[in-house]
Amino acid sequence: MQERGGKQGCGPGPVKAGDAPFSHDWERRMWALARSGIAHGITIDWFRHGLERMVPADYLTFPYFKKWVTNYLMLIIDNGAVTMDEVLKGHIATPAAPADPLTLAEVLDRNRASAASFATETDAAPAFAVGDAILTNRHGTTGHSRLPAYARGARGTIITQHGAHALPDKGALGIHAGEHLYTVSFGAPELWGADADPRDTVTLELWESYLVRP
Repeated sequence: MQERGGKQGCGPGPVKAGDAPFSHDWERRMWALARSGIAHGITIDWFRHGLERMVPADYLTFPYFKKWVTNYLMLIIDNGAVTMDEVLKGHIATPAAPADPLTLAEVLDRNRASAASFATETDAAPAFAVGDAILTNRHGTTGHSRLPAYARGARGTIITQHGAHALPDKGALGIHAGEHLYTVSFGAPELWGADADPRDTVTLELWESYLVRP
């Protein structure tokens, strides 16, 4: 069976219609901690790259929010917020004062203020246009990438050109660099093989450096 994300042999995709967003109370707390900025200075791209660096067996077997817990633990040790010794003891040596409680209105205001756009500028003209046929890069990189493994070396068609957006590959390194972003449509058989329904398509938002002309 084909799992969401393209890993065969791992069972069906983990998300089903009607599923509750949280299976346990601690998952709600993990979500809230993530929204509060538990790991200061960590970009979304570095967070995602941290997940990619997990031991494969853990990545494939850990539930969704357990991956978050594991990754945040690595990140806050990596950025010096806590030490491994403090983790093993279960408390930090010099705890900060408890944060002041916030009202619901204050929380909503903070969430609204945190909304960010990743649209940016670039002097480069777009290399592709709507309707162009493209081929995605076949090989991955040692760093972060938003080109899924299942869509590498695949032929698709550009259906939307979004202008320049921050390139995640550079964002994971703390570098703000813009690159043209496209929506690319792939026929299901191109990604999943001859057994896939030819009427189905998959669309992905892909950056220009992920694409070449066939």
